[in-house]
Amino acid sequence: MSELTELTAVQLVDGYRKGEFSPVDVTRATLDRAGRTQAAVNAFVRLDTDEALAQAGESTERWRRGEPAGLLDGVPVTVKDIFLLRGGPTLRGSRNTDPQGSWDEDAPSVARLREHGAVFLGRTTTPEFGWKGVTDSPLSGVTRNPYDGSRTAGGSSGGSAAAVALGAGPLSLGTDGGGSVRIPAAFCGIFALKPTYGRVPLYPASAFGTLAHVGPLTRDAADAALMMDVISGPDARDWSALGPVNGSFVDALEGGVRGLRVAYSASLGGQVAVQPAVAAAVRRAVERLAGLGAHVSEADPDFTDPVDAFHTLWFSGAARLTQHFGPHQRELLDPGLREIRDLGARHNALEYLAAVDVRMDLGRRMGLFHESYDILVTPTLPLTAFEAGVEVPARSGHRRWTGWTPFTYPFNLTQQPAATVPVGVDGDGLPVGLQIVAARHRDDLVLRTAHALYTAGAAGVPAPELA
Repeated sequence: MSELTELTAVQLVDGYRKGEFSPVDVTRATLDRAGRTQAAVNAFVRLDTDEALAQAGESTERWRRGEPAGLLDGVPVTVKDIFLLRGGPTLRGSRNTDPQGSWDEDAPSVARLREHGAVFLGRTTTPEFGWKGVTDSPLSGVTRNPYDGSRTAGGSSGGSAAAVALGAGPLSLGTDGGGSVRIPAAFCGIFALKPTYGRVPLYPASAFGTLAHVGPLTRDAADAALMMDVISGPDARDWSALGPVNGSFVDALEGGVRGLRVAYSASLGGQVAVQPAVAAAVRRAVERLAGLGAHVSEADPDFTDPVDAFHTLWFSGAARLTQHFGPHQRELLDPGLREIRDLGARHNALEYLAAVDVRMDLGRRMGLFHESYDILVTPTLPLTAFEAGVEVPARSGHRRWTGWTPFTYPFNLTQQPAATVPVGVDGDGLPVGLQIVAARHRDDLVLRTAHALYTAGAAGVPAPELA
């Protein structure tokens, strides 16, 4: 049964169709894996065992009749504890969230998964309100890396990434406001996609505004494409959602990378110091892309670090999020979140709009860049997973999590699609991620390029020890 936890969503659906195993079999195996690894990793806020088994039973009966509900019928899915998931509270990693209430509404992406028959295993951990690039909170403690329990899983979708890496469900739903699906996926050795902003609708709207994307964390690019075929498309509750998708993301996987114009930026023009093991693994994968027929050039996007503008927008969002908190509630906040909300509260409208100007100029620059290049490839992060329970690595000199994520947050400012692909491990056996970025609305190119790496055997890492 434990072998079932190693299968992708695509493989599970194929197995259900052939009658090789049932959704109940798979759900029992994944719940067992989640329970056995919870103490060591802390990927979950809550496991909904009874409800998941009930959903799996209904799915098993549908498959027996040859009438699956949709593309993901019977596939176990986990959901970051930021999204509304009816039947229980969405705590968002905060002691300030009141668990009492009706909790009778699904977020748009959750609703689409439910319509397609997904089995919801439970809710995964997040830092408080998803504010930082690691996953720990005053409410739920520290989430650890499946490859080394002394290291961080990354964040803010750290519980989701850890769950997928451990075999506790092949699919997870996360959010990404500055790297929050890509960071933990890179640290945990899995795939994650931050789609073009609005491609996956979000409700309630994020306090961090149009920086916040919804995206899948999965075993590989094919699973992400399948999940995107389910969760993308408009929802009336999100005024900024894009219109219907033209075609299928799964169908767009084929075709390879032959002829694609790929820009490889190893350090954003020397702006980023990258660990040698990370740089070497990413370069090997880039060379594989060239071997597959891509036209690879070493080229850097035309921008300097936009961290100050990002901080203005991000910290202002934190201030807005906690605007109505009284003194006692503010005292309950994660100290780092309390610090940035105080900074954000000092910004005025002109400073905020100046940051928006920087954002628009960055988008213009990247738009022009993609007239010459179809794809930009960088390291996802300049380092592998560091010690758990801290916002920044010891002795790094960084003050905030943005100091060690310079490759991720710029593309939240520009709203471009970006994915991370595992392309090796460092000397300590910790995963390394490669980032693929495309022009807005070209999610298909990101998925296609990633799929080519998986198909060629250039993506993927060994299973973690803690699984």
